[in-house]
Amino acid sequence: MNLNEFDKFLKTVNLKGYRKKYSHIKIVEMDLSKDIQAIELLYKVYWDEKKFISFDDFYKRYLKEKKTTIEIFKIKTTMCDDCFNRGLKARIYRTWAGLITQIHAGYVTESVFGKGTVSMSEELDHQGADIRVEYKEYFLNYQVKKTSYSGVMSRKPLPRKNKLKGKPIDIKYEVPACLSDPKTKKGEFRKPYLRFLEDKRTKAFENGFVVFTSYAFERKKKEIDIKSK
Repeated sequence: MNLNEFDKFLKTVNLKGYRKKYSHIKIVEMDLSKDIQAIELLYKVYWDEKKFISFDDFYKRYLKEKKTTIEIFKIKTTMCDDCFNRGLKARIYRTWAGLITQIHAGYVTESVFGKGTVSMSEELDHQGADIRVEYKEYFLNYQVKKTSYSGVMSRKPLPRKNKLKGKPIDIKYEVPACLSDPKTKKGEFRKPYLRFLEDKRTKAFENGFVVFTSYAFERKKKEIDIKSK
């Protein structure tokens, strides 16, 4: 049920409009201290509370809960109010867009392994487990990363700051820039788009949101099921 609701929500996101509005604004690009970051609140809202609200509604809540720390940070930057406000919202949007995709993957994982098998939090995120699964006494620590095509997908494992109990699993995937314009002038599908279609782990909604499918996690579940017989 949660996955279906999240699917419906993501399909309503005006991704193209948000990108047009925020992608070119890169004013507040300095490191943000933990007390002003949005990661913890994103997990709280979309994973713990299961409230699938729009970015604008999320940002209103973010401003309300972080009001004091934001004001202190704004003073330190010495920026004018307009520059800071536009820059911060664009910065938080980029965090929001990346993390709700990741959280959606958590719901997909849960639909495969079963209710209560998946953990997601800021703490686990910092430890290198975007999605942590506990299933039949096995622990799986998934780390998700969007990559650029380089001919051969690197086999080098993604960095993890702390070792968590269980097996580290990397999921590297590509989101082609031509997703909204998949054909050449000759009417042929572009190669990046064909690669995307061949990758059964991901799919795209009509609005351009790329999400994970159950295929990305089913193989590992089957392996555990066989071992557990």
